[in-house]
Amino acid sequence: MKSDSLVIIPTYNEKENIERIVRKVFSLEQVFDVLIVEDNSPDGTAEIVRRLMNEFPERLFMHERKGKLGLGTAYIAGFKWGLEREYDYLFEMDADFSHNPEDLSRLYLAASKVENDAAIGSRYITGVNVVNWPMGRVLMSYYASAYVRAVTGLTIMDTTAGFMCWTRRLLETVNLDRIKFVGYAFQIEMKFTAVKLGFKVVEVPIIFTDRTEGTSKMNKSIFREAIFGVIDLRIRSILGKIKPVKTI
Repeated sequence: MKSDSLVIIPTYNEKENIERIVRKVFSLEQVFDVLIVEDNSPDGTAEIVRRLMNEFPERLFMHERKGKLGLGTAYIAGFKWGLEREYDYLFEMDADFSHNPEDLSRLYLAASKVENDAAIGSRYITGVNVVNWPMGRVLMSYYASAYVRAVTGLTIMDTTAGFMCWTRRLLETVNLDRIKFVGYAFQIEMKFTAVKLGFKVVEVPIIFTDRTEGTSKMNKSIFREAIFGVIDLRIRSILGKIKPVKTI
């Protein structure tokens, strides 16, 4: 039976994690399909996924791209793929176990409530719930979200969170082709756009655990995009440029 939920996992050089994360998702009591958006990893990630697709032919899928094109574009490609195949709930999740797959069902339950349109796996809604990060990175992330709230007026505590459940209704309304940012600022832009279009976005407390295998994709250019992108978002909002692709 086809699931109504699609977990989108972007990958670039995740050979240490990809098989474990796929098997973990498929071991859950609730049924989730998985789409790997693979950016031509030189470490053989795609070969591992292809092998697993033979084992899970109706549940595991892969969208291969020509190279490393950015986190935001990977999720947009995944959203479009999932919407074309009529999934009702589309998830963002990292491949490195920083997001616990056990929490997928909690995000699903929150987003599927009648009054909600999206659910955030939030590190900061009940304090600071981060494991294995140095204090400097914890402070940078926490105050980055505070900066985003100050500039944009959002009330979301974890504005940069990358563990999400979006409803079909929301994603069909957002003009995905107008989402501008490709790095981690994408996460801010999606939340800001959803709220500005009148959608209800809720936060679900999670514990975030930093990766123990593979290499982080964070770099200075991604950080700069987030800092200056927030100002751009506010300007676009003031100018009335954030508009739905269809009426809610």
